[in-house]
Amino acid sequence: MARNSQSLQGETLGQEVKASRRSLPREGGVTLTFHFEDRAITAREGQSVAAALIAAGIRSWRIDESGHHKGALCCIGYCFECRCRIDGEADRRACLTEVQEGMRVERQIGLR
Repeated sequence: MARNSQSLQGETLGQEVKASRRSLPREGGVTLTFHFEDRAITAREGQSVAAALIAAGIRSWRIDESGHHKGALCCIGYCFECRCRIDGEADRRACLTEVQEGMRVERQIGLR
């Protein structure tokens, strides 16, 4: 019986993975350019700021009050570790914010 249960769980997981792949930005789609601290970053339409920064090799986009570098942790909007300044607005979560053409992203230092 346990084998059937594992098989069903595997099928469900496989279906979830396939469904999540459909929601990813398509490769070869429209590309956008935004800026992270005066560096031009190319991203795909529909990509989050966090995903685009990670793809560009940038892992830290916030420095906390103790001086520790922070970036993506959960990538689902739960933890608030990916906060940065986007178009002049502090505390924006990079994992929940979709890249927009010409967007300006800055490393946030401290609370603001």
